[in-house]
Amino acid sequence: MPTTQPRTTRVEARIAPDVLALVRRAAELQGRSVSDFLVVAAREAACRTIEDAQIIRLSVEDQERFARALLEPPATAPALERAAQAHVRLIDRAA
Repeated sequence: MPTTQPRTTRVEARIAPDVLALVRRAAELQGRSVSDFLVVAAREAACRTIEDAQIIRLSVEDQERFARALLEPPATAPALERAAQAHVRLIDRAA
């Protein structure tokens, strides 16, 4: 069981009565207080949201295409080569 940290900040929210009834029922089913249930649910939702924003999920086909692009990159476009050469000239001139 995870250790609990002391709670030092209060959060308030207004919710519809039917939502509160639902939350109370869920908390009761888990043997938690409404406050504890809401804190745990909010933490889990926050972790999921952050994970979803940080992890890129690809289909198997897209994973294969990505790996292929890394292992066998396409030829460099002439315009990109010219831009790279111009960059080197500018950097050498600035140094």
